[in-house]
Parts: sequence; C-alpha cells; structure tokens
Amino acid sequence: MLIHAPSPAELPTLRSIELAAGAAFHELGMTAIADAEPPSLAQLTAFRRAGRALAAYEEPGGTAATDGTGQPLGYGTGHPLGFLLWEPVDGCTHIEQVSVHPQHAHRRIGQALIDRAEREGSPAPRPLTLTTFAEVPWNAPYYARLGFRILTEAELTPGLRAIRAHEATLGLDRWPRVCMRREAGGADSGT
Repeated sequence: MLIHAPSPAELPTLRSIELAAGAAFHELGMTAIADAEPPSLAQLTAFRRAGRALAAYEEPGGTAATDGTGQPLGYGTGHPLGFLLWEPVDGCTHIEQVSVHPQHAHRRIGQALIDRAEREGSPAPRPLTLTTFAEVPWNAPYYARLGFRILTEAELTPGLRAIRAHEATLGLDRWPRVCMRREAGGADSGT
C-alpha cells in the first residue's frame, strides 16, 4: 500500500470514493448521511494545500478492482482507493474524514491511513481524535478496535466541543455520536 498526498487531478476521485462509501448508510436507514454531499473540490484543495490530505494507492503490480466483467472501475493501481483528511485541534491530529471505496473494504486501508496521519500530523506523533457515530459498526466499534477510546463529556477539549456543536447544527445528532481519542503510539493497542 502506498500512501501520499493526492494530486489535484485526483480530487474528484476522492469525492466519488466518499459517495460510494456513504451509500452503506442506506442499509441503516441513515439516508441523510448516505445522500450527503461529499467535501467540495475547494475544501479538498484546501486540505491538500495545507498538507492535510492523504490517499491510499495499490502498490505497483497490485490488482485493480473490476466490475465483474473484467472492466476496471478506475480505483486500482495509480488511482486512490481511500483517503483521509485531518486538521490540528487542541494539540491533536483530528481526523476530519476517512473513507475507503467499498470495492477495497476489509483490506486495512482505513487503518493504514489513520496510522500514517498519526505520524504526519505534526513534527512528532500526536494523539488522534475524531467524532463518529456511536452505533454504526464501521464507525465507533471499528475505531475502538484501532485503539481509540470514547471520551467523556468532561474530557472534551474546546475544539472538540466546537466540532460537536457544528455537527449538531448539521443534524448529525439525530443518531448518537461520540468523540474518540487514541494516544500517540496507540496503533498497536487495538489490533
């Protein structure tokens, strides 16, 4: 697996990955989440320019995903399979978004992106934080397996409180949400 910053030409692919990954929320009756607009090209460009966007790629010689007839889906060697956006929040590397195309699920791509973000989030590894849905299997339970723990209300930093308040204005609190944290070097604690 290769992980590096996406090129400007790959940013539309990141939007497609987000849309494809979000479709799974339909199965849980979370249509508003499934149909949510992915980050805009302007937003993705801003993350990329700030050095806060990572994409995962198949290593040379890897097998590109196909549609069942042998036709490539466009998510193989040389194209992003997943991506992660992060920002600094209260001395931590806050994961704003991590998405993997469903054609490449269950290959530890999300984990690899998260581990890389921990290393690149600052001159030295910093704790990771994120906000997520508490009861969605590929959200909080998944992150717990990667070494994240749910923060209590008293543990929330001002930046995390601001993020949660913004999420509430977007209607995300229709479903239980939590803030989670993984200490620097905690990659091995949940696997």
